[in-house]
Amino acid sequence: MTTDPRNLIYALLQNVRQVIVGKDDAIELALIALLCKGHVLIEDVPGVGKTTLASALARSLNCSFKRVQFTPDVMPSDITGFTMVNMSTGEMEFKPGAVDTQILLADEINRTSPKTQSSLLEVMEEAQSTVDGVTRSLPKPFMVLATQNPIDFVGTYPLPEAQMDRFFLRIAIGYPTIEEELDVLERYSGRESPMKSLMPVCSAQEVIDMQDLVGNIYCSREVRIYVATISAATRQNAALQLGVSPRGSIALLRASQACAVLAGREYILPDDVRRMALPVLSHRLILTPEARMKGQSAEGILRQLLDTLPVPGKQG
Repeated sequence: MTTDPRNLIYALLQNVRQVIVGKDDAIELALIALLCKGHVLIEDVPGVGKTTLASALARSLNCSFKRVQFTPDVMPSDITGFTMVNMSTGEMEFKPGAVDTQILLADEINRTSPKTQSSLLEVMEEAQSTVDGVTRSLPKPFMVLATQNPIDFVGTYPLPEAQMDRFFLRIAIGYPTIEEELDVLERYSGRESPMKSLMPVCSAQEVIDMQDLVGNIYCSREVRIYVATISAATRQNAALQLGVSPRGSIALLRASQACAVLAGREYILPDDVRRMALPVLSHRLILTPEARMKGQSAEGILRQLLDTLPVPGKQG
């Protein structure tokens, strides 16, 4: 790769910042997922920029892009594709679905049926789709950016645990400050939306090259023990019905490596693990009914565990 990866990452950050104001942490998390070949669930209230963040990242990459507005009538075949008879030749012909792309925006994913949601399971885990017994690999890089509104219940279908576990990390954007909102109003007060002027700054091959760098980041045995200890603690916590799976542990380690890449380091620090623990692990945890009745949250429990567990290299 001829271009310094840090320069590419900075260019991506700056490009997305043109349309997303004051949410650098959310942008960095999306880039970390991209570097780790992971998928992102952007979960927040309406109007804070979920779809804008996903679209801006997709536009910043010179990759193919498709957006699906998930509704109850979207079928699994719309996602994975289907085979049909070509009336002129009499032969079976495959019609590609929405996943035949590099960046897929699944907008309001919890508004479609569980059957359609499950059509993404193989796609997100194996980067391939199987239709009528034929398996087809998806283009590289491949990434699913899904959005959902956590406060909507009417007409929605909660994502099952297996689906949630396929998402590498979850991002919450949050409301802007007054200063940030004034900046947003200024940018969007012109004739044209800033999104329309957004141009790609990174090619597909450059993304693949950056993804290959993540595995080269050094991780000490102490840090690996720290990751495993965090996961084990979630499985033993009385307030959690379901703890972190081994897939979650691997995701936390990989995210910490990508965090080091963003910082320009060739090794992981325990602080990288602590920073990535909440976005990578919290959506994989299931609370007990008693914990929910008490108003506890997965994020709160995870924070308590991180504050309690010893950090490698720190005394006392």
